Amino acid sequence: MEASSARPLTYTVTSAKGFDEAVRAVEDETAAHGFRVLHVHDVAATLREKGFAREPLKIVEICNAGLASRVLGEDVESSAFMPCKVTVYVQDGKTHLAGALPSVMGAFFPSPTIAEVAAQAETVVRAIVDAAR
Repeated sequence: MEASSARPLTYTVTSAKGFDEAVRAVEDETAAHGFRVLHVHDVAATLREKGFAREPLKIVEICNAGLASRVLGEDVESSAFMPCKVTVYVQDGKTHLAGALPSVMGAFFPSPTIAEVAAQAETVVRAIVDAAR
């Protein structure tokens, strides 16, 4: 998905892995890249509880405490864009991984520190998605 300015919001790849295997790979690669999984939201299960069917979809919230602390020290309202997220979903029978791009924060919080930290986090998010593919 892209914003109206044509700036990419996510980095998305298709995986040959099954859904559950891809979710585990994201969790494993998160740790391997020095980040931590904070929570995994099973969106499909939540919707199913409310009577809405959909293909599998989980949101994996990931964080690096050092990077988060730097950003929060610069502007606490940036917390609205945290933590980083990687989604794993099935669409048309294929498993996809999509990492939200932290650099998008720069459009809302024009700070050199936030831009630098967001760029570092984005490099890691892309690496996690690629490695988990």
